Amino acid sequence: MIPPQEASARRREIEDKLKQEEETLSFIRDSLEKSDQLTKNMVSILSSFESRLMKLENSIIPVHKQTENLQRLQENVEKTLSCLDHVISYYHVATDTEKIIREGPTGRLEEYLGSMAKIQKAVEYFQDNSPDSPELNKVKLLFERGKESLESEFRSLMTRHSKIVSPVLILDLISGDDELEVQEDVALEHLPESVLQDVVRISRWLVEYGRNQDFMNVYYQIRSSQLDRSIKGLKEHFRKSSSSSGVPYSPAIPNKRKDTPTKKPVKRPGRDDMLDVETDAYIHCVSAFVKLAQSEYQLLTDIIPEHHQKKTFDSLIQDALDGLMIEGENIVSAARKAIIRHDFSTVLTVFPILRHLKQTKPEFDQVLQGTAASTKNKLPSLITSMETIGAKALEDFADNIKNDPDKEYNMPKDGTVHELTSNAILFLQQLLDFQETAGAMLASQETSSSATSYSSEFSKRLLSTYICKVLGNLQLNLLSKSKVYEDPALSAIFLHNNYNYILKSLEKSELIQLVAVTQKTAESSYREHIQQQIQTYQRSWLKVTDYIAEKNLPVFQPGVKLRDKERQMIKERFKGFNDGLEELCKIQKAWAIPDTEQRDKIRQAQKNIVKEAYRAFLHRYGSVPFTKNPEKYIKYRVEQVGDMIDRLFDTSA
Repeated sequence: MIPPQEASARRREIEDKLKQEEETLSFIRDSLEKSDQLTKNMVSILSSFESRLMKLENSIIPVHKQTENLQRLQENVEKTLSCLDHVISYYHVATDTEKIIREGPTGRLEEYLGSMAKIQKAVEYFQDNSPDSPELNKVKLLFERGKESLESEFRSLMTRHSKIVSPVLILDLISGDDELEVQEDVALEHLPESVLQDVVRISRWLVEYGRNQDFMNVYYQIRSSQLDRSIKGLKEHFRKSSSSSGVPYSPAIPNKRKDTPTKKPVKRPGRDDMLDVETDAYIHCVSAFVKLAQSEYQLLTDIIPEHHQKKTFDSLIQDALDGLMIEGENIVSAARKAIIRHDFSTVLTVFPILRHLKQTKPEFDQVLQGTAASTKNKLPSLITSMETIGAKALEDFADNIKNDPDKEYNMPKDGTVHELTSNAILFLQQLLDFQETAGAMLASQETSSSATSYSSEFSKRLLSTYICKVLGNLQLNLLSKSKVYEDPALSAIFLHNNYNYILKSLEKSELIQLVAVTQKTAESSYREHIQQQIQTYQRSWLKVTDYIAEKNLPVFQPGVKLRDKERQMIKERFKGFNDGLEELCKIQKAWAIPDTEQRDKIRQAQKNIVKEAYRAFLHRYGSVPFTKNPEKYIKYRVEQVGDMIDRLFDTSA
């Protein structure tokens, strides 16, 4: 059993909790009522807001649409006003630009082209929208006037700033290929950079907007004149400087060419120095043309439209190119006349020129790419003319050597080298400087298939054959000329001198190697001819030595008195020897043997023969009492005879 006190306490505790729960329930009920009331109030507010919002929307939407329409109308008005301003501006273009157009583009090209652009747009507008308006005619006239001013400015800039290239600069450009390699990449400044930019702008405008090609004619005429004047200026400068100090470089004599001998060029017989000057001047001008034409084409590509460049360049170079070709043909014509009068030294001017033209031809062909066929064919035509006239000169020279007349008054009195021989050798020596050129000349006249199949070797053999032909003709002519001399000994000395001169000249100038291409025994053959002539000469002394030879001399016993007949015979032998010695020494003293070595050799050989014979003769008869006046017959000692022979071939002795 629970005690009554505990039960009473527990009941009170339960009653207190019940009371608290009732109070909590009452609080929750009051809160729910308040929340319901608040919800009702919120719903009422939202309903009122929705109603108001609907009213606002119904009021704003018409206003918004009206505003959009107003904005669109405003934009249309603004566009219309802008279009009106733009259109109105075309009506003011003529007035706004007339002063600039009238004053011209000089010094303000950008501003001027800007004005021309405005005028052009005005022309286009009026043509499209008001083709009958007076404004169109006005802007058209202004446009044409502006275009004419641009054309005039183009001509003025080209005329004022296009200068001829100085001769010194051209010579540096030509000689720079070997000495200054950087020179090859340096272009000539034909126009100042600022001027070039203006010229390019004007040319592009004239092509694109001006629909004009006349400026291209202006361009090539001005540049053509400068090119032609530059080359002529070089020629004149070269003449003046060559006449005083000479020009240090000449493309006529390239370095380290296989066909150029190392010896110094031989002075051409009878050549006028002015011919050499003219030749070198022409060669320089040919090289100058190539360099300047290359430079002109580089300039032209910046200024002239691409599809007009080749034609304009073709026209530009014509005057200078024609000048070179005409001068070249004049050289051919002069050579032709020289051949007629047998002045073959003058014809030699063709050789260095032809060689240089052929060496330069690849550059010529490259420069002339794209030009007319008639332009391209000018140089090959000149080369053909020069090859033909050169071959003709070689042929006629060989014939002239063969047929040179035997004029007695033209023969050297002392039997020295004939002028024909020295001229022939000098001419052949010149061919050494131009072996390929001369060989090609000869080959150009051949129709043999081998001429094209083996051109280099074939040409060399042709040249060797030609030289041998000239030497053969010369030898035949010398033999014929030698017969003019009445004295066979002088004839022999003459042939000896000429043969010896030919042989020494061949060896000295390396002609002998070229001759040996087709005639291996030429050298030994000349030595045989020389020896034969020495032997012929030595026979002239037989009439002296025969007097003292042992044959037909009297034989006597020592101590036995000579008979009168024997004494007379000995006297005649001495007298004959003395007279013959004196006569020959007197005659042959006036003869000449220019080669010191040969002269000494011939003297020594003759001295040995005569001295030996005379010594033996004196030994046998010098002490024989064949006369009361021995000094009358024994006039010379052996050494005196030697001294007399030592003075042969020496006009100064």
